[in-house]
Amino acid sequence: MGDIRRRGAVVLGVTGLVAPLTLALGAAPAQAASCTTQAGPYQKQVEKFLGRLVDGRQSTADCKAVQAFQNKHGITPNIGYAGPVTWGVMDLMNKQKAVGNKPNKAGACPTNKGRIACVNLTLQLSWIQDGSRLVYGPVPVRTGRDGYETRTGLKKIYWRHIDHVSTIYNVPMPYSQFFDGGQAFHSVGLSMWNPPGSHGCVNMTTTTAKKYWSLLKNGDDVFVYGRKPGT
Repeated sequence: MGDIRRRGAVVLGVTGLVAPLTLALGAAPAQAASCTTQAGPYQKQVEKFLGRLVDGRQSTADCKAVQAFQNKHGITPNIGYAGPVTWGVMDLMNKQKAVGNKPNKAGACPTNKGRIACVNLTLQLSWIQDGSRLVYGPVPVRTGRDGYETRTGLKKIYWRHIDHVSTIYNVPMPYSQFFDGGQAFHSVGLSMWNPPGSHGCVNMTTTTAKKYWSLLKNGDDVFVYGRKPGT
């Protein structure tokens, strides 16, 4: 969460480190770690997700494939173990992909507000709609971790700062669009599936954050709903 310095006033809040849906986003490679020979409790599910032979046994090739996935998305420990965190990320990806181009099929995000940015915490997805018309998305996002949850409810974008830097965490928050205290949409150089999540902001890829910047303005509505897994 970051603080916003504006004309001598300081607004305190929580910021986090926040595309048509793609599963190809990556984070900086983690340090090399040895591979485990132990099969994890989600071995078969992980093997199936990665397109491996589904036999429930850990091979060297299986371990390297799981480890590569863990390194790509910043999952630790990155020893190729098919544990609950790794499978949780994969399961979320599957659920996100299943949404397709109908993220508001259940009608949870208001359709009577005109242009509105919707954030589904449960599926870690966001999109922009105008009435019932989908304008952009859905895209994967990274919201607040346990103890720093992105707050739910109907909000409005009240301040935008393209080159914002958090003075609490001393980290850049490009394309920041603040909608609830210090919580904002902004880009980060991390995988959208990097656990455990942000410090409250809605993290986005640079491509997504730029698109949101071009499509939204001060006064536009934001609706956040659901509950992030693990919070």
